[in-house]
Amino acid sequence: MAVIFGKTSWLAFNLGMLVGFFTIFLLLNNITNSFRTEAPLAIRSWEKNKHMALLQKFPHSHQPGSSKVSNDLSQKIRILCWIMTGPNNLNTKAIHLKYSWTRHCNVVLFMSSTSNDSFPTIGLGTKEGRDQLYWKTIRAFQYVHKNYVDQADWFFKADDDTYVVVENLRWMLSNYTSDQPLYFGKRFKPFAKQGYMSGGAGYVLSKEALNRFVEGFRTGVCKHTTSVEDLALGQCMEKMGVIAGDSRDTEKRETFHPFPPESHLTGHFDKSFWYWSYCFYPIVEGPQCCSDLAISFHYVDPTLMHMLEYYVYHLRPYGYNYRYQPELPEAAGRLPVHNKKKTTTEVTAMDKNKTSSQ
Repeated sequence: MAVIFGKTSWLAFNLGMLVGFFTIFLLLNNITNSFRTEAPLAIRSWEKNKHMALLQKFPHSHQPGSSKVSNDLSQKIRILCWIMTGPNNLNTKAIHLKYSWTRHCNVVLFMSSTSNDSFPTIGLGTKEGRDQLYWKTIRAFQYVHKNYVDQADWFFKADDDTYVVVENLRWMLSNYTSDQPLYFGKRFKPFAKQGYMSGGAGYVLSKEALNRFVEGFRTGVCKHTTSVEDLALGQCMEKMGVIAGDSRDTEKRETFHPFPPESHLTGHFDKSFWYWSYCFYPIVEGPQCCSDLAISFHYVDPTLMHMLEYYVYHLRPYGYNYRYQPELPEAAGRLPVHNKKKTTTEVTAMDKNKTSSQ
């Protein structure tokens, strides 16, 4: 009897311990969850790929007259933004660009391997995968040249996880004219004499650079020799006499960035990391890494995409005089003024009609 009683006590003790641990776990979990702030309805809907129409209820707007300088530049420096994406990324990545920074472009096009009339995307007739990136780029620029060359002055390519401050891009470009054979981005140095621009950070071609790129493939001077998109494009630019420009600000700080903001601002790149041997200009880590008029960051997830949109266009310290307020280049005053830019809705609807008629 003593043995049976001992076994029963041991089982009861262990069962009690398990119940106790489980109860404490549930209690702590409930306490932790009670302090968590639930994400806004729009964010929760995006993450679950449901109710995408909610995104349209959050238009980007400014007070009347508060954006005169940027509005004036948008009529002088027309930028077509095309986004490299894929069918599986539309509702997980591309949708966040569609309802954030791309609304500041004069024209925005989403390029994919196949068409999607409801998004919409333009089908380039390629396969998906990293080995298809340069084919996508070639065909995207050929499509843009054929259908939109007169609707913009500069042609910007970005990935579907890149965040861009388009107004800062216009400021950087305001010192140049689109008839110059130029392209800008985050400049890397190996494998091309004048360097080439990082694909992830995005790069922008002048109209003349676009003309020469398309001409290079028409004449056979440029060919699809590698799937490394950014390097291959840079080598073609070099062959066609397109200059790799310096996109740094007047304080020599970088504006295009191939990593998220925290990597540049608070991270540390080990000396053995490839980045040190690739950067054309000296690397600066910490708060001085990036221009106050930064243009792009790469590897930006959807949540950070909308946070950056808020930080850039809405958050501000009251009464603060910004430390870096460069004047517009004198050349900007001589740029011609074009008709008022089309809205994103007008452009995508027009492009949808184009794709369906092809």
